[in-house]
Amino acid sequence: MDRMFRVLAFWTGVFTALFYAAGNLGMSVAFLAQTIFFLGIGYLNLSERLYMYIFGAYLTVFMVGFTYYVTFLLEPSFSH
Repeated sequence: MDRMFRVLAFWTGVFTALFYAAGNLGMSVAFLAQTIFFLGIGYLNLSERLYMYIFGAYLTVFMVGFTYYVTFLLEPSFSH
């Protein structure tokens, strides 16, 4: 399971570079924070159960943040 967190760190690192290249600094910093988090967790050699708990907590925090953003902050529009 620790290797899967390192794989997540790799992919969030790829997205960090892509967002930075596109000029979207806010998203690149957010993905850089996730990359550091996943890389740090990936080298702790925790038990499988604890890795699953951490991943479940990560998904819960993501869904709460995403729901808050979509409900209160997003301004829908169809124009450019």
